[in-house]
Amino acid sequence: MNMPKSLISIKDFSKDEILHILNVAEEFETCREQNFLAGKVIACLFFEPSTRTRLSFESAVNRLGARVIGFPDNRNTSQAKGETLEDTMRIISNYVDMIVMRHPQAGAAAIAASVASVPVVNAGDGPNEHPTQTLLDLYSIRKTQGNLENLTVNMVGDLKYGRTVHSLIEALHYFHPHFIMTAPQELRMPREYLEFLEKKGVTFEETDRIEEHLNDCDILYMTRIQQERFPEPEEYAKVKDVYKLTASMLEGAKPNLKILHPLPRVGEIATDVDATPYAYYFQQAGNGMYVRMAIISYLLGYR
Repeated sequence: MNMPKSLISIKDFSKDEILHILNVAEEFETCREQNFLAGKVIACLFFEPSTRTRLSFESAVNRLGARVIGFPDNRNTSQAKGETLEDTMRIISNYVDMIVMRHPQAGAAAIAASVASVPVVNAGDGPNEHPTQTLLDLYSIRKTQGNLENLTVNMVGDLKYGRTVHSLIEALHYFHPHFIMTAPQELRMPREYLEFLEKKGVTFEETDRIEEHLNDCDILYMTRIQQERFPEPEEYAKVKDVYKLTASMLEGAKPNLKILHPLPRVGEIATDVDATPYAYYFQQAGNGMYVRMAIISYLLGYR
């Protein structure tokens, strides 16, 4: 049986496919009321909490004229009775044209895609990957900078458990970036991603001081220290307040600097940053709907 094309990892899309998604998203931003998926049904299955990703996917489905079924958590599913993820996906495939899934287990989306008879979109699998967030990040970067080439990107915070930065590294490498990785020792970027950059010839540097490179970057990508990913509460307590960006820290920033964040923020960006011309995280979240419209359309063979 030929398996349908899914989006489990950002590596599933070539550079040309990434650019195609961004271009289609741009068209949808210009005209977001579409109806060419009328009659399609898409399952949004969220086995862990989500606000932006779930609602932007559901909005995208509705904007395209399709219908949504699913659940916002797993308490009322047969998995609570002991059903395997594989069997759940086989059953749901009978009812829908696409499955969008978030799951706390790394690799869960790949398991789902291996048995599903419809396309599966990974909406985040634990600390592993979040490819649709990466695509909306790329869309936001291109929109604010005018291009994706030769940018300096400073990623700050939880680089160990942060699935958004892992996927962003793998996507941005096509566009000759320079990465600055700002994290405490306990939350540094896993070695596998550094080796990936070395293999691709992408330059990077590591630091634990947020003040060190704020004036050097085009994109400042802030991340939340993710309490839910820490195996021990004591580990989280040591690093939870390690960084806090304030407006006064940005006085020497480049004029084109934009601050991104996958949200939610907890304390790593002070609210006084919101009024600066550098803040873009709320617009970034809004871009998610257009990008997810483009992803859905592409995987279903319409755009």
